[in-house]
Amino acid sequence: MMKLYTVPLAPNPMRVTLYVAEREARGAAFGIESIIVNTLKGRQREPEHLARNRFGTLPVLKLETGEYLTESLSIIDYLEERFPEGRLLGIDPKQRALARNIERTLEMRVTFDLGWYVHYQKSPLGWEPNYQKAKELAERIQPGLDYAESLFADGRQFLTGDQSNTADCTLAAFLQFMRFTETDLLGDRPALRQWDQMYRSQRHLASLFMV
Repeated sequence: MMKLYTVPLAPNPMRVTLYVAEREARGAAFGIESIIVNTLKGRQREPEHLARNRFGTLPVLKLETGEYLTESLSIIDYLEERFPEGRLLGIDPKQRALARNIERTLEMRVTFDLGWYVHYQKSPLGWEPNYQKAKELAERIQPGLDYAESLFADGRQFLTGDQSNTADCTLAAFLQFMRFTETDLLGDRPALRQWDQMYRSQRHLASLFMV
């Protein structure tokens, strides 16, 4: 059995959790045991976890062979390829590339800086706040959020089209992380707000956003 070492709220583990939930809702049977690593108590820095991932980060997927995948997108790509039926990225090369392009753009223009924004604003790990850097990062992600808003101009329901995709998992995970700070950076973007509320309220995902 595969084992997924994870932690609630943290954005990269969360996007894998959302991905697994999305695939299972489409009938995938991964057979993954989820194991929480308590980062608030520093469990990710203990020898047991460092043996899985020398950098002490999460998520980590332990394969049946005993090997480890230690990056969220590598985990998602592995599950996409190993269990192809009903995968989120589909089978058409162009559509897969376009979907990945959207996700990568959101990563580079929004989620990377948003992760640091949370730690500078109100770190769940207790880091020292730096409100000036948080403000700078909040301003820097605005064009990326404009890009996300523009995606819905053609009437699509999800970020990449009529069905949810890995891009939805990624952005939703980081927006959930943002909510920990009790701040809202979405601004006057009604389509993005509508997507955010719709995505979180889906029956197979709603409980994951209560953490």
